[in-house]
Amino acid sequence: MTLVERKLKILQAIINDFISTAQPIGSRTIAKKYDLGISSATIRNEMSDLEELGYLVQPHTSAGRIPSDLGYRLYVDSLMKKYELENRQKKIIKDLLLSQIVEIDDVIKNTSRILSQITKLTSISLSPQFKSSRLKNIKLVQVDNDKVLLVLVSNTGIVKNAILRINNVSQGVLNKVSNLLQDKLSGKTIADLDDKIKDKIKNELIDYSSTIDTILLKLDNCLVDMNESEIYLEGITNIFNLPEYTDINKAKKFISIMEKKDLMYEILKNDKSDNICIRIGNENEIDDIKDCSIVTATYRLNGKIIGKIGVIGPTRMDYSRITAVLEYLTNILSNNVEDILP
Repeated sequence: MTLVERKLKILQAIINDFISTAQPIGSRTIAKKYDLGISSATIRNEMSDLEELGYLVQPHTSAGRIPSDLGYRLYVDSLMKKYELENRQKKIIKDLLLSQIVEIDDVIKNTSRILSQITKLTSISLSPQFKSSRLKNIKLVQVDNDKVLLVLVSNTGIVKNAILRINNVSQGVLNKVSNLLQDKLSGKTIADLDDKIKDKIKNELIDYSSTIDTILLKLDNCLVDMNESEIYLEGITNIFNLPEYTDINKAKKFISIMEKKDLMYEILKNDKSDNICIRIGNENEIDDIKDCSIVTATYRLNGKIIGKIGVIGPTRMDYSRITAVLEYLTNILSNNVEDILP
């Protein structure tokens, strides 16, 4: 075993142990629990070197060492063993995720809840943006003499409703307009709804030009309002079960941060990674979460990224297991989201 290999094995053992116990680890513990074939004195010297290199931290003079953010980064990038979910675990996750689905928001909420339950951490999820989806169904329904309900359904299962104020229009006219909008706009994105398409719609229903003008104007406004993604958080109180948050003030601070949905939204929205992204401690740009790690993954429709899910918690998290769960969940979402929606 080379000197570098020895240091890496010791670092790996320390991180694995700390993830399980949340307790600083000394050289004797490593020598007893892990068969590295070297003495505790040698381990102690190597731990001292690893501390000087910035991979370990000694929280107290008399205590053992714990991993630093840099140590976790090396572990995640080079030392972490891939966790394999059992078939039984996969079946449970899939059955939970795909049950009682109505629309995409239900899928994402369900995913967040399952992810939080499995990881025992706080889950964060970002639903698809309407602008990244294609229109699948458009319906106009008369509600009152001056009110019309606009229903939009996307291919990703997003259902949006809006009330339009249009005076004295019959359901027969609304049906004609609905059918034409369905014909011209089905399969198109919001960006495709340009003046050229609008002119075609107006020309084909010239007898109802006033109504069409009102509907198209309202449709534009509705699509803009509907464009923002939703952020979902589950399992915020899970932190009370973690030793890092036995300090009630620290726990309250974490909960306060999680309640800032705009902040969580920006974190996920600004995540430009294509697959799994792991941000450890100080790698997070926001000061309030620099003692946390965030692991996120993307889900797709027809190869295009449409949303993100992830977890946030202490840097002492089981990265290998969490990435395995996220990979499996996003794989289900990416492969099944169109099939499971009505």
